[in-house]
Amino acid sequence: MTMAGSILLAGGLCAAVSQAIGGMLSDRFGRRPVLLVAASTGVFLYAGLAVLIADSAPIWAIGVVYIAGRSMLTTTHPVIAAMAADLAPRDRLTEAYGILRIGANVGWAAGPAIGGYLYGSVPYAWLFGIPAAMCGIVCLIVLFFIHEPSSSPGRAAGIRSVFAPTDNPPVLAFTLLSVLVFVVMGQMGATLSISTVDRFGFLPSQYGFLLTLNGLIVIFFQYPVARFVAGWSKCRALVLGSVLYGLGYLSLGWMTGFGWALTAMAVVTTGEIIHTPVALAVIGELSPSEQRGQYMGYFGLSETVGLAVAPLLGGVLLDAFPADLRLVWAPLASIAFVAALGYLWWTRRFRQ
Repeated sequence: MTMAGSILLAGGLCAAVSQAIGGMLSDRFGRRPVLLVAASTGVFLYAGLAVLIADSAPIWAIGVVYIAGRSMLTTTHPVIAAMAADLAPRDRLTEAYGILRIGANVGWAAGPAIGGYLYGSVPYAWLFGIPAAMCGIVCLIVLFFIHEPSSSPGRAAGIRSVFAPTDNPPVLAFTLLSVLVFVVMGQMGATLSISTVDRFGFLPSQYGFLLTLNGLIVIFFQYPVARFVAGWSKCRALVLGSVLYGLGYLSLGWMTGFGWALTAMAVVTTGEIIHTPVALAVIGELSPSEQRGQYMGYFGLSETVGLAVAPLLGGVLLDAFPADLRLVWAPLASIAFVAALGYLWWTRRFRQ
């Protein structure tokens, strides 16, 4: 498990860097070429991963190919986000990112379901042929259906330009505030599972249903909510989303049963579907068209950092207060409340 954890950690760190690099490359060479190269390379990497697992290759070899495949596909995240900003009208960015999140959540839910179904009926290595096939389908979609936005990139960009957004004070401040929200968002994994299953006594299936509820709310309510909040000020939406994150997680400290946990998850997810598309829309609006990929990559890098810090912080609190969940969730929720106050400050400081 130490080896597995090390591979996953290395994969996460490399994926964070690859997001920033992918955004930079899309500004220099175009969105479509980066998508095509990433997806086509993913076909070979995941096919190779399947072969290595089938042949019981050394763990280090499997780990290297896994990290390469994950990093290659992660380069597409800021590219897709930048394309949405390229193509969508400025006043409908929140809706556009709401639609993207629905697609992502459908895939996120379908992947484990397909894998779990096939696990008992096909050899384990064959499961890794599925992402290879998916990458092939993406290649075909990019070739025949995706066109370069009219505001075609082509700006010369080097590796140093990955951190160019740090020279933009509003973007730098906004990103740092968003990291706080990402740290809270990341508690849905290890911290929530240990709190509900190991400490409170829920069944693993009940914890799984909490995650299912999160996905269902996103799939069915993300777009209507995105359309609804599109008419709000960005500050109002960001503050409300952060506050709901905080209230939902704070209530887990006083949890009395599964119904309580379901209600808390509904509140947390409502904060998620309000905050996330609006935050992406803010970055889309603040980024120059010729540097949009870099800005999206930089924002994606900050998200990955926040999600990576989340389980460490949650684990420290769980170890420090094993008998009182209130002392675990109250400090975590307070981070979201600090972010809400920060968004108010940010709006006043950079009103223009």
